[in-house]
Amino acid sequence: MTAVIRDYFELAKPRIIVLLLITTAAAMIMAARGIPPLALTFWTLLGGALAAGSAGALNCVYDSDIDALMRRTMMRPLPQGRIGVRAATTYAVILGVVSFALLFFLVNPLAAWLSLAGNVYYVVIYTMWLKRLTPLNIVIGGAAGSVPPLVGWAAVTHQIGGPALGLFALIFLWTPPHFWSLALMTETDYDKAKVPMMPNVSGVERTKREIIYYTVLLVVASVLLYPLHIMGPMYTAAAVVLGGIFLYDTLRTWKDPGNTWARHTFKFSLLYLALMCAVMVIDRIIA
Repeated sequence: MTAVIRDYFELAKPRIIVLLLITTAAAMIMAARGIPPLALTFWTLLGGALAAGSAGALNCVYDSDIDALMRRTMMRPLPQGRIGVRAATTYAVILGVVSFALLFFLVNPLAAWLSLAGNVYYVVIYTMWLKRLTPLNIVIGGAAGSVPPLVGWAAVTHQIGGPALGLFALIFLWTPPHFWSLALMTETDYDKAKVPMMPNVSGVERTKREIIYYTVLLVVASVLLYPLHIMGPMYTAAAVVLGGIFLYDTLRTWKDPGNTWARHTFKFSLLYLALMCAVMVIDRIIA
């Protein structure tokens, strides 16, 4: 029984859920300028976790054929036959329905519809259409992962505000350098599965340059939140420092003939996003 529970837990892609909940919680705290009501926080995060789990499971169902070909994913429950397609689909649908109901009735309708829109975008636009069609899949599809801050802000305010849109933009621009750094380490996997990721379509050198370009855009966009009166000076100082470190890592990745710095950049990108959420929260509360 424990193994079965673990398989279903893995099917929901829990590590991605954690990232999405961090951005959701950050937006909620910014919107409330402090700690939101605990009940509201609990139901929003639970609904968001179930929604992300539903989308992750549906992604695993649709991609089970290519997951079986890639070393990074071949041990997932579906390629290994530990969970069947019908059972996984049922599980994903149940998670999605429960998530929407929780958000709609215990949070507010806007948060529920935003969450559902993000899921539909991820499953239909990214997974079913873009992923196997174009190397820009992660660029366009990155919008799905940028929705949780909008859900968090809407949960508190019943509308969409500037700081949430700012965090949406940062996550959207953060996604390509984050994911392409990972792709540099697993390019042979994607090539084997015939998935048109940037490294195996346009080459490693082009991918490394694109990572730099998007990181520059990310840093510029993060700093622009200050003159747009969305964030304050404390946030801006942190954004410059963290952005400078991120850009330095991408430049080292570009010069590195191997994948050592690509791995380092990938790991720092996770820390960067978490720290940016933290400084946005601190700046918003103090300001």
